[in-house]
Amino acid sequence: MARKRRRYVVPGAEEGMQAFKADVMRREGYDVDPNRPDDVKYEVAEELGVPLQPGGNGDLKTESVGQVGGKIGGSMVREMVRLAEQQLAKKNQQAGE
Repeated sequence: MARKRRRYVVPGAEEGMQAFKADVMRREGYDVDPNRPDDVKYEVAEELGVPLQPGGNGDLKTESVGQVGGKIGGSMVREMVRLAEQQLAKKNQQAGE
């Protein structure tokens, strides 16, 4: 069964999200090619001991693949929360002036 490609609601958001992923994962200590940020999943998989390979991975358990996506997505979400908190603090500080 082929996987559907995710589509972003906002036009142009894909490029921004890929750049964000590359930046976050680079700060996490991974070697990320900015032109192919999705390839970081193979480095993460290797670190976690998940035999993820380009192409078909139908033999892998959902749990194993989820560990890879969770590590990447979790890092991205933590960074988004940190940025939102930073913006709120700045907004509150400006409102108090």
